[in-house]
Amino acid sequence: MGKIVITSNTTVDGVVQDPDGAEGFEHGGWFHQAATPADLAAWAARETQEALAAEALLLGRRSSEWFESRTPQFGARVSHDWAERMNSLPKYVVSSTLQQPRWHNTTVLNGDAAKEISELKRRIDGEILVYGSYQLARTLIAENLADELRLVVFPIAVGTGLRLFDQSSERTPLHLVDTRQLSAGLVFHTYEFAHDHRS
Repeated sequence: MGKIVITSNTTVDGVVQDPDGAEGFEHGGWFHQAATPADLAAWAARETQEALAAEALLLGRRSSEWFESRTPQFGARVSHDWAERMNSLPKYVVSSTLQQPRWHNTTVLNGDAAKEISELKRRIDGEILVYGSYQLARTLIAENLADELRLVVFPIAVGTGLRLFDQSSERTPLHLVDTRQLSAGLVFHTYEFAHDHRS
């Protein structure tokens, strides 16, 4: 049975939008503004360990295209092992518009998202990572398909911007599994979703 893990970088005030500043968001670029080289080295080591332990990636179309276009650059900046693993992992992209994915080893899920992802969880034994893909992540949470949430918190508050839970109309109980300091500036939290919260 697979475990769906939503993994994200976030500001102290919960903003996940435009960490690298490429989207043109007025408060974008906080990823590098808030992190020292030592912070980024610790972040890269964690990212690599996480990717190496995963069995698959689950992404929305825009996030899939973003990572596909940038993985070679990340490989030079983060870790060859991370970039190689990102390219080799089976990738499942939820999209009704993507016809011919360019990224190697990609399968498009274009039917009933909840049904197809439930089937994916039954087929895959291990961690299925969700990077970015915030609309998809919200669907996973709403449908009780997400199992774990991992957050790397950067030491900056930007005031406004897209947050992971900002469109939720229900409470979402979580159980804290682990919290630790990755470096002088970064804190890493792991939570489990309480799947029985609506029963």
